[in-house]
Amino acid sequence: MSDDAATLMRNQKIILFDAQCKLCSAWCNFIISNDANVIFKLCSVQSPKGALLLIHFGFSTTQYASMVYLQNGKAYTQSHAFFEVVKQLGYPYKLATVFSILPNTFNNWLYDKIALNRYILFGKYNYCRIPNPDDAKHYLI
Repeated sequence: MSDDAATLMRNQKIILFDAQCKLCSAWCNFIISNDANVIFKLCSVQSPKGALLLIHFGFSTTQYASMVYLQNGKAYTQSHAFFEVVKQLGYPYKLATVFSILPNTFNNWLYDKIALNRYILFGKYNYCRIPNPDDAKHYLI
């Protein structure tokens, strides 16, 4: 593990997201609104820190096919990332993990259908989202 990536991940639960994606930005707003204890840190894949973490795990820094959730030096993607995050948000959001009993191939197929078409379905910003100063504690610094 590179020292820089290891330092960023130390004792952090990091959600890497596509800041140009309107769906991903809505997801970040949801996390900010429902993560009262600030257990997650958000990090744009377009940022230098996001790119460093993507490279560390061998993910592309130009094609973003999935949200990436990092915890304890492990990267979760697709539906696995989603389920890992919502189960930690508590009730009622934790109830969404009931769908994790479905086959991984189905959950990841559904995730990919949405993720790979997110710009068409939800739109795209021509710029990266700039966080509200009040929400700074939710972002990886």
